Amino acid sequence: MQTVTKLGIQPVEQSFFKRFGLIIGVLILLGIVLMPTPEGLPIAGQRMLAILVFSVIVWMTDTISYPASAAVIMALMAFLIGTSPNVADAKTVIGTTKGLTMALDGFSNTALALVGGALFIAAAMMQTGLDKRIALVVLSKIGAKTNRVLIGVILVGFILSFFVPSTTARVSCMVPIVMGIIGAFGVDFKSKFAGMMMIAVAQADSIWNVGIKTAAAQNMIALGFIEKQLGIYISWLDWFIAAVPFAVFMSVALYYVLMKLMPPETDEISGGKEAVAKALIELGPMKTNEKKLMILSVILLFLWATEKIVHPFDTSSTTIAAIAIMLLPGIGIMTWKEAQAKIPWGTLLLFGVGISLGSALLSTKAATWLAKMIVSAFGLQTMPILMVLAILAAFLIIIHLGFASATALAAAMIPIIISMLQGVQTPGVNVVGMTMILQYVVSFGFILPVNAPQNMVAYGTDTFEVKDFIKTGIPLTIIAYALILILGATYWKWLGLV
Repeated sequence: MQTVTKLGIQPVEQSFFKRFGLIIGVLILLGIVLMPTPEGLPIAGQRMLAILVFSVIVWMTDTISYPASAAVIMALMAFLIGTSPNVADAKTVIGTTKGLTMALDGFSNTALALVGGALFIAAAMMQTGLDKRIALVVLSKIGAKTNRVLIGVILVGFILSFFVPSTTARVSCMVPIVMGIIGAFGVDFKSKFAGMMMIAVAQADSIWNVGIKTAAAQNMIALGFIEKQLGIYISWLDWFIAAVPFAVFMSVALYYVLMKLMPPETDEISGGKEAVAKALIELGPMKTNEKKLMILSVILLFLWATEKIVHPFDTSSTTIAAIAIMLLPGIGIMTWKEAQAKIPWGTLLLFGVGISLGSALLSTKAATWLAKMIVSAFGLQTMPILMVLAILAAFLIIIHLGFASATALAAAMIPIIISMLQGVQTPGVNVVGMTMILQYVVSFGFILPVNAPQNMVAYGTDTFEVKDFIKTGIPLTIIAYALILILGATYWKWLGLV
């Protein structure tokens, strides 16, 4: 079996779980389906739990691609749920038409429109090169001292998170720029400076996935469930006010952790500013399409930030309107043919099915039943709110070690988290606020390169080893976890979220 490694195409033996993950998932799915139905759980709910466990296994083992897993999950939902008795009337069956409708339910969610729009914006950034220009302009202002270059990389991650609502696209933009800078500096690609820069690219983007609502697809999944299950819409500005202190503190922590654990070999590298200036010259003057995209992006950012304040339009609707303008002949930025080649359609497919999976867990009562079991087992019913936050955040951090996608993790866990929080009887618990904070934890993915696609893009440059990522990722995760609890006891409590 040949697989692509960061050094090229070499024969590499697949792991046991990757080779047999699909078989293991099917066997466990059948085992859950065939076992006696627990009291209080409908048959449809039992089968949805079986599908959930199957999904988690194939996602964690990476035994099949995400788009393929989405198709399998839809088929399982159509037939397993379709042949189950109705939850309300056990004398009739749900039917495969209704089962398939449930499997497709996520594709009618407005969050899907926002994620799809985000992918088009990212494609437009790559098509015009505006993302690269923004990154180079910021870096040109920083200087050639190694610590300042690190600050510049983190700052670029922050700025691009406003304009490029795709983590992988942001990192994919930054990687060649940083590699070019490293090469122009004449620094060894295996040096601590090179490794520190590339780890900063990935980790800064993960941090700002928390700070900006539109920066990551997993945020949209969580917000979709909050809106559907709890009836509350969280605006771009509400999210920003709540999350930005965490992202700012973590950006500072990232700087100090990397400077302490991967100190660069020298304080200043000659030719640094010249290298960035040369790259900017090679880009040439700002092109018409770049100017159009910049204007459109600034207007869109204004509309996101002022929704429900200056105007009544939601984030998804304004984003779709922007995409429509981008594709219009004459005044647009790119054609459909140019856009479609740059869109990761599999991501959109996984996103829609992920929402469907969570919605079906709710409608079949599976999420509610499972949440009751977990709440009872851990004794969460009467625990102090901060202790509930500490336990659930730790649970998400641990389970994320097995996931290669925060989107998949959010789809599997957020509906259950909401149901668990609804089972907590402690007075004053804010289910919406707590769910939003726990969604921040879903975006962590700091420890292993395989915990996020952006990590793997950076790892593919061969500038650092897995142990380097872990060495810096564990302290970052500990700091992030502590910060969640500190802000939960102070700032978020003052905001009424905890």
